[in-house]
Amino acid sequence: MLARNKIIAACRTWFAERDFLEVDTPALQVSPGNEAHLHAFKTTLIGNDGAGVDRYLHTSPEFACKKLLAAGEKRIFNLGHVFRNRERTLTHAPEFTMLEWYRVQEDYKVIIEDTIALVRLAASTARQKQFNWRERLCDPFEQAEWLSVADAFQKFASVDLLSTLSNNKSNRDSLAAQSPVAFQTDESWSDIFSRILVEKVEPNLGNGRITVLYEYPACEAALARTCAHDARVAERFELYACGVELANGFGELTDAVEQRRRFEDEMEIKQRLYGERYPIDEELLEALAMMPDASGVALGLDRLIMLAAGATRIDQVQWVPVS
Repeated sequence: MLARNKIIAACRTWFAERDFLEVDTPALQVSPGNEAHLHAFKTTLIGNDGAGVDRYLHTSPEFACKKLLAAGEKRIFNLGHVFRNRERTLTHAPEFTMLEWYRVQEDYKVIIEDTIALVRLAASTARQKQFNWRERLCDPFEQAEWLSVADAFQKFASVDLLSTLSNNKSNRDSLAAQSPVAFQTDESWSDIFSRILVEKVEPNLGNGRITVLYEYPACEAALARTCAHDARVAERFELYACGVELANGFGELTDAVEQRRRFEDEMEIKQRLYGERYPIDEELLEALAMMPDASGVALGLDRLIMLAAGATRIDQVQWVPVS
């Protein structure tokens, strides 16, 4: 817990030295996020007249931060609690601390370098020369490995991922024919993609050194803009150490029409799989229409502290874990 406090203080100093403004965003939101597999906590906001409306605890401060970017902020970060239902494992908790930050008019590769720097900062603050988690080692000070998703699928699963993609479309049968893992007949391209990622790719990431997994398929990056060189993939990355995903970032999508379409598609999937959907935040879409180009990332601070402090479970680095 002492390591946790020191790392949080070091992170705040790091951002202050780079002219970032810390912002404090509300947890109570109209929409908790519109990704099919993210599950929120729902509550009721009761007015003075006794009438109630549905509200949600946010799964990320992203929507509020983007409204601030549209209002003119250039470099911001948020360090606070977020809430995700249906999640409890060694590396998941229903309430956890997220560190999220944004840069306006800067390439998402700059955000990737930020993320690597903060992982190293956490390690040095905790006086840890290497991470050791479940018999996996990672030296965060070694030069990071940069691996595209397509290359990772070819390397670890012998799957030609790009051959299963065209602009805004995925070929389920093509991916199924190449899949090295078992799947159900009613599972979609996205389902099979996730199975291969989890079973064949992720265990090989962040071993020995940090891995930056980048250029996700556009259909797996609902909040990211597509890459200029190939519309089949998007400016999305994840960062891994010891097989643990630490961060998820984007070159942010600012096309409000396209964002609405993606949100609606995601909610159709959620309805089909889980029998529910979340509302779309209309204020966010209005903000996106005014928002400048930006890049951002969300880092699971508890997971990073877990690795830096030598803990084995996420709840060991939370002052009072949710019981």
